[in-house]
Amino acid sequence: MVRTQVYLTENEKHHLDTIAEVSGINQSRLIRQAIDRLIEDHAPSKRLSLIQSGFGLWKERTDIPDLSDLREGWARRSNRMNKDG
Repeated sequence: MVRTQVYLTENEKHHLDTIAEVSGINQSRLIRQAIDRLIEDHAPSKRLSLIQSGFGLWKERTDIPDLSDLREGWARRSNRMNKDG
């Protein structure tokens, strides 16, 4: 392990003390666990998994317009503006 120094606010230190006391885990271990979670949450594989889990999420929704219809409308307006402009 590598030793490092971290500055905490009074509030952060107070809550860390409380969590350590209640959980019976020392502060260093709690900080390492929090860092491990942060690293896991920002891992590229995690982001890809979250993106993939959203695939088809709105497939059955009827309360939003069809994107292909919107795109066609945008293209028509764009073409019309280019001809007029």
